[in-house]
Amino acid sequence: MTAPAVVERIRSAGPRALLPWALTAVLVLTAITYPLTDGDARNAVSWAIVLLGATLSVTHASLSRGTRTGLGVLGLVAVAAIVFEAVGLATGFPYGEYTYSDVLGPTLLGVPFLVPLAWLMMAWPSWLLGARLTRGVRPAWRHPARVAASAAVFAAWDVVLDPQMVQAGYWTWAHPSPGLPGIDTVPLTNLAGWLLAGLVLMALLDLLVARTAPASRTAAGPRIGDAAPLVALAWMTLGGALAHAGWLDLPGSAAWGVVLALPALAVLAVQATRARR
Repeated sequence: MTAPAVVERIRSAGPRALLPWALTAVLVLTAITYPLTDGDARNAVSWAIVLLGATLSVTHASLSRGTRTGLGVLGLVAVAAIVFEAVGLATGFPYGEYTYSDVLGPTLLGVPFLVPLAWLMMAWPSWLLGARLTRGVRPAWRHPARVAASAAVFAAWDVVLDPQMVQAGYWTWAHPSPGLPGIDTVPLTNLAGWLLAGLVLMALLDLLVARTAPASRTAAGPRIGDAAPLVALAWMTLGGALAHAGWLDLPGSAAWGVVLALPALAVLAVQATRARR
């Protein structure tokens, strides 16, 4: 979509199009403060980031695809998060054996309330990016490709996030090795678990959007653009990688954040080149 088309879409959508951007701006500014704080202040920043990210997801889903979709995203992701995390805590499947600390506060079935909100922060932008990356796939294969791409984005985001949360003391792994090269605090089983959870969740999100978004809106495209949550996703991964390298002493996850972002950036660059032709 060209810049004039984006401006016209924002103008036609009215002030509602600005709300996701306002939330994204506050989210980015809050995330910037994370490596500059410690102790209780850092815990407060973590809560603020997750609350802002979850609010952005529900708000954008509601404004772009309808209130039914926004509420559906909220309910579906919250339930999926609690089920997967509760099973994981009780059995060690599919992530591996881990325990939450008391820092995260109240729990439901052993799962801190912050965790479903973090899933919500991550899931909707991951689905949006997966949809964008697979726009050029032939229609017969687009649905499974979108689900797979979205799940990969979902899991890749956690590769950057999880070492940061372990460092903050929010949870610990009973058997952190073997892990990805450069990351010695998070096991490979966690990545496998996120891929599995992501495939299930993104398949359900795909069905949810198809069934709840108004037919007229599906045909014409979303009422407002998807750029705001995608910018938030980009900052939380690439900006997070920068923070890991420069301030948090997590060079391994910083490097993996860049490496895992490169395929998505390459696809987006090719799409942009083709669109200009």
